Amino acid sequence: MNWLTVGKSNEARRWISQLGDVSKRDRAAQELIRLGAEAAAALIEALQTQDLGLLPVYQHILARIPAASPALIRALAISHPLVRGRVADVFSISKDGNAVPALLEALSGEYYTVRARTALALGQIGDKSAIPPLIRALKDHEDEVRIAACTAVGLFKDPSTFDDLANILLDDPKIEVRQAAVKALGDSRDSAAIPFLLEALRDSFWWFEREQSVHDLLAALENMGTAIVKPLIESLSDREGTVRKFSAIVLGNLRDVRAVEELGMTLYDLHHEVSRCAAEALGKIGQPGFDILREALHHPEVGVREHAVLGLGMLNDERIVPLLAEMLNDPDKIVKKQAVLSLGNFKVDRSRQALEELAVNRVDRELSSLAKQVLVNFDQ
Repeated sequence: MNWLTVGKSNEARRWISQLGDVSKRDRAAQELIRLGAEAAAALIEALQTQDLGLLPVYQHILARIPAASPALIRALAISHPLVRGRVADVFSISKDGNAVPALLEALSGEYYTVRARTALALGQIGDKSAIPPLIRALKDHEDEVRIAACTAVGLFKDPSTFDDLANILLDDPKIEVRQAAVKALGDSRDSAAIPFLLEALRDSFWWFEREQSVHDLLAALENMGTAIVKPLIESLSDREGTVRKFSAIVLGNLRDVRAVEELGMTLYDLHHEVSRCAAEALGKIGQPGFDILREALHHPEVGVREHAVLGLGMLNDERIVPLLAEMLNDPDKIVKKQAVLSLGNFKVDRSRQALEELAVNRVDRELSSLAKQVLVNFDQ
């Protein structure tokens, strides 16, 4: 029997050695799966590889061998930490409920890398008995573990966990951990998460000098769909300009006509960026914003006229072209430049004619040059 076991082990190693050859990989994988438990030890040993291209191949094969579960559970407890983490990834793929007790034990183990990978595996398996330990892991002293715990808890989409995720969302010292929490709440698409997301929107930690990080928060708000529209309309009146700006951005992405009237008022916001984002939002919503933007073309404030031209340029309506052509006569160059750029969005003869007339007029060389640049891309 010993001889047979050794023989099977050698056979498994032989097939594993062929996994690196793409032309032989499918056959080798099939043979390893056929060997079942006899291939488990050799495949677990192969998880030590430094070839990160082959690693997922080994892991997916192990995940397709149910009989490998006992060996994987043992490896999770006694192997090198690198292998333990990679074994946890196998359970993430296989979603083997038999591994839950071993994964829960590893979640409180010594190595933070293993704790992080086991948290993710528990989230993928989806056994609700893992929720309380994962909630405790949200307070782990290692950032990587807290991030993984947020992701894992989020996979359950359980409203009872939202308070705990919100504590991370609003209090964690690391923005990367907060981003994991906001994604977990946003991916739930549950309206119960909305109050927490709005509170985060009003927290300057999220957006002060963090223009890139805040996109995760905005995506989470957008995931709430129609349920978030009314609260965001109310946020257009927030005393903080940045909150008004981001509210306008999300409303524009949602393209809900209920926001048109309030966005029209926000177009006249004294905060330049808020006004601009309101105009862009109206442009994204489309035809319902046309009259509001057209009326703003005659406003005494330069910025409002500029933003109205910007918003109109986003509408798919050729009736706008004469309005934009007229704005080439605006007394302010900022408005004229935006009119040139907006005209470039309409590939029609009237737009081309207006741009060509400006291009040959050298009275203002800057505008002439800009018109020429737009015309270069006109037929592309």
